[in-house]
Amino acid sequence: MQHVNLGTSGLKVSRLILGAMGMGGRGWREWVLEEAESVEILKRAVDHGITTFDTCDFYSAGESERILGGFVKDNLARDEVVIATKFGMPLRGDPNGRGYSRKYIKSAVEASLKRLQTDYIDLYQTHIWDRSANIEELVLALDELVSEGKILYAGATDMPGWQFSKALYTADLKGCRRLVSMQNHYNLIFREDERELIPLCHDQGIGWIPYSPMGRGFLCGTRTRQDWGTTARSKSDDFAQGLYFREADFAVAGAVEKVAAQRDVEPAQVALAWVMGRPGLAAPVIGATRPEQVDKAVAALDIKLTDEEAATLEAGYGVRPNR
Repeated sequence: MQHVNLGTSGLKVSRLILGAMGMGGRGWREWVLEEAESVEILKRAVDHGITTFDTCDFYSAGESERILGGFVKDNLARDEVVIATKFGMPLRGDPNGRGYSRKYIKSAVEASLKRLQTDYIDLYQTHIWDRSANIEELVLALDELVSEGKILYAGATDMPGWQFSKALYTADLKGCRRLVSMQNHYNLIFREDERELIPLCHDQGIGWIPYSPMGRGFLCGTRTRQDWGTTARSKSDDFAQGLYFREADFAVAGAVEKVAAQRDVEPAQVALAWVMGRPGLAAPVIGATRPEQVDKAVAALDIKLTDEEAATLEAGYGVRPNR
């Protein structure tokens, strides 16, 4: 497994990052794995040399963090792995029980540290962005956590380009540590951040770690115009159902299947290979609900698409309205 720097920071991450949204319990989502099943996925990832794991306090109401933390504590040397988690979504019902205020950040990090059973978090990231957040307060609070040794680096998820830029120059203005990474939604059927956010990351040396490289399963060759697929997740994923299913999305999915057939590989591997080939990428976040899915994702690292294949995959893309 290759390891690369997260942007211009000194932190090295595995070329594939294992996401833990699917680990926790079926009480949160029907398709989410219970602990024993989650551990099998984690073991397979470690067998392949994956050393970077991404979770969130919101996933299964904290169970994802607890499972990941327990696995690392029981099986791995803490300093040899990178644990990334996220904060900001509502976990409590009180007015200060979510968001990016100093008050909430201070309480959220303590709760995550406890669930993860660790003294520090390698990469602490904002989750679903709140456009009304006080960016200066956020940047200063995260800088304080680094000074306290509770986190080593801070990053963001799905932030509008102009606000992410504001966070970077606010840190410079205040003499604070910058956010070092951006985790954003990106794949062959969702490329809107190519307009501003991704070029900003390239220009500023930000580690780019996109999620949903296979379009939440849409690019795995299992979707039809008549239904959402056969898996528990595809049938219940209201986010994907509200985002994908345009005619342009099916055109791209068809191109993925065509290239996959020509190469005798799976469509999901072609979709992942395309993301892996994007300039400036650090590592994508992949999910798995079966160990063999980890195997196939790792195998996709060896797929190098030609310029002609990439053009075929990109040709049917339909630009989305401004968000």
